[in-house]
Amino acid sequence: MTNSVTKSAIVTGASGGIGGSVTRRLAKDGFAVTVNYAGKAAPAQSLVEEIEAAGGKAIAVQADVANAADVERLFKESMHAFGEPDAVVHCAAIMPLFQISGGDPATFDKVIATNLRGAFLVFAQAAQHVSDGGRIIAFSSSVLAKSFPGYGAYIASKAGVEGLVHVLANELRGRNISVNAVAPGPVGTDLFLKGKNAEQIDQFKKMSPLERLGMPEDIASLVSFLAGPEGGWINSQILRANGGFA
Repeated sequence: MTNSVTKSAIVTGASGGIGGSVTRRLAKDGFAVTVNYAGKAAPAQSLVEEIEAAGGKAIAVQADVANAADVERLFKESMHAFGEPDAVVHCAAIMPLFQISGGDPATFDKVIATNLRGAFLVFAQAAQHVSDGGRIIAFSSSVLAKSFPGYGAYIASKAGVEGLVHVLANELRGRNISVNAVAPGPVGTDLFLKGKNAEQIDQFKKMSPLERLGMPEDIASLVSFLAGPEGGWINSQILRANGGFA
């Protein structure tokens, strides 16, 4: 990692609940941040303005992580603005829930394309462009240990991401680049809370011995540690940030 204030980070899915919190924390830590988004530009641009108002540096770049040309352009635009990334944090993912028995290959393919192919494409660019001594951080999920009905495609995609983490860590031997994944439990984001009633949310809270949902800031703090100077000895690990959920 560089010690200057010009260190940079690319965050995919940066305008979401967890992604936004991660982006704010990295900007606070001194990273110039590339805010990637897939759909609406307004939330990403608002986040850039928020970071700049606080004295940080940021740009917003639209890119679909499942599209190889988009991911290549994302890295090019980031490097044009801020140089080689010191950290890449891959948050972008989707989580439609449906039963395997329903046999919905179109939705399954979409989940795999965004979550697993997307991780592969982001990892490929990160492996080429992250500065020696840098950090690559992906996102998995603690739901892998629960096997809840309806989560089959999502769990399959995130299990694949965990496999890629271990392989890429080995492939980057000799460059002092760490590759890890954070696997949150239930986190109180708008995406998680949507469609759930108070009773359902309370049930999720009680799954953890700490009896609360995680907050986006809990996850951002772990990413900050992994991306910072004190996280350099953590490599090829899946860190389950879930309060004891699983």
